Amino acid sequence: MRRTLHIVAYDVSDPGRLRAALHSVRNWATGGQKSVHECWLTAGELAALRRQMRPIIGHNEELLIVRLDPRQRPATLGLALPPEDPPWFYAG
Repeated sequence: MRRTLHIVAYDVSDPGRLRAALHSVRNWATGGQKSVHECWLTAGELAALRRQMRPIIGHNEELLIVRLDPRQRPATLGLALPPEDPPWFYAG
């Protein structure tokens, strides 16, 4: 199954749940910083990430997952590297 690039961002106020959100999303991320991450996901992986984040995100908090158009070429600034779908992932 083919992976597509998604930007996953969250806004969590509780420090414990913030750490849980970071660890959950970093399991799927190949890049990013703070609370915005680049994740190459299949449809099944996207569903698993959403299920994993459901108990972490509170009522007044936000989870944003944006699928990027694979036809667009990425533009990077400075020393940034363009996102790339690696041949394998380690989720653990």
